Amino acid sequence: MKLICTLLFMTIALNSLGNDHKRKSKSPNILIIVSDDQGWADVGFHGSDIPTPNLDALAKNGITFSQGYVSHPYCSPSRAGLLSGRYQQKFGHENNIPYVNPTDNDGLPLDEQLLSEFLQENGYQTCAIGKWHLGDHPRFWPNNRGFNHWFGFYGGHSDYWGNYKNNDPIHGILKDGKPVDKEELTYLTDDFSTAAINYIEAYTKSDSPFFMYLAYNAPHAPIQAPKKYLNKVSHIEDGERAAYASLVVGMDIGIGKIVQKLKEENVYENTIIIFLSDNGPHIMGASGYPFRGHKGMLFEAGIRVPFIISWPEQLPSDTTYDVPISSLDLFPTVASAAKLKVKKKVDGVDLLPFLTEKQNGDPHKTLYWRYSDGAGYAIRHKNYKLIYSGYKEKHFLFDLDKDPYETNDLFDSEKQVAQKLSQMYKDWNGETVPAKWQDPHAENVLKEEKKRQYFIDKASKGEKQNQDS
Repeated sequence: MKLICTLLFMTIALNSLGNDHKRKSKSPNILIIVSDDQGWADVGFHGSDIPTPNLDALAKNGITFSQGYVSHPYCSPSRAGLLSGRYQQKFGHENNIPYVNPTDNDGLPLDEQLLSEFLQENGYQTCAIGKWHLGDHPRFWPNNRGFNHWFGFYGGHSDYWGNYKNNDPIHGILKDGKPVDKEELTYLTDDFSTAAINYIEAYTKSDSPFFMYLAYNAPHAPIQAPKKYLNKVSHIEDGERAAYASLVVGMDIGIGKIVQKLKEENVYENTIIIFLSDNGPHIMGASGYPFRGHKGMLFEAGIRVPFIISWPEQLPSDTTYDVPISSLDLFPTVASAAKLKVKKKVDGVDLLPFLTEKQNGDPHKTLYWRYSDGAGYAIRHKNYKLIYSGYKEKHFLFDLDKDPYETNDLFDSEKQVAQKLSQMYKDWNGETVPAKWQDPHAENVLKEEKKRQYFIDKASKGEKQNQDS
């Protein structure tokens, strides 16, 4: 019998909390749901061919962001920015954890306060479920970073069936740092959803509000899904996209069950639910259409993601917010909602006054991105965006108001604007520190661009031969 999914978080002393007590606290519960490598075009509320009725309902009951950005174009650094509220380049976490032989010091610095630590210190019960990817050494694991409970894996990716990496249980699924027998697992997306449901059932009987960080590994590779989800995407004729879509469908169904549980426990109205992808789409069936690029790139599809905030008790519903916001904003926004004062300096902005129309203007005039100590970087200032592409090894300038799909490069024609943004980036760059470790991204993108150029040259080969003859 598969016990882990039904008993995971029910081991606390529920009798002392009262079986029929439903907490009605002024402090909201907080649920941050992060998907992995999900593209802009991979949610129904953006017109996708992938059915996501539960995410669509969440968007309908909340606020969607047409220009919702993450602070980095790939996994680990993006999560570091989200949980810290600061540009990860300011504390050296701007690359993925080393793939081979990471040291005991390679992880989100312990002196960088995380949202989980901040909320735990202020009376929240805290729980991390799913992918962590912020340090392989146990001292960086969730239980040592402000989470009372943890069910998931610490690395950057996992088999969806719970198979151990390197045949070592410590590289599989862990519960509070201890290996879970893979026979107790089913399909990780389902297991993570069930763990979230059981946690909600347990802790809504507590007098403390809860913070849950639910980081699905879906729809990250490898592309693995049970037939019950594959059958729901039979209308998608592109086989690669259909297989990818099944991962999204499984996650969406789980999210629907989680929202239903919040309603059953009478806490949905006062729960802040935030959904976003950690970065743009990978290239195995995912899509960032109509935007340019993909995961790892600083073109829009790499950093502009599906992004929702829902809080029925306090925020408007069925609303689209059309100015740029960042995942860095989640720390101060959540703190403000909980009426807590953030003592550390953050780069994010409290969005609540803007979302409730108590404050006019834009939360951000300027946003910055950088990876691999500047092998690629970008700055968005108002409507203009300057990029140095590590793929193309050249600069671009776009007016996103007129050209959101980044097809018309203005770098040579708008020299003054390019120079102004370049200087602003240099000034910001002076506030950062060198990366504490490196990853192969900057090296790999050059290989990808060469591969792209190979196919372009191959396509035009016949034309060149005819012209020469």
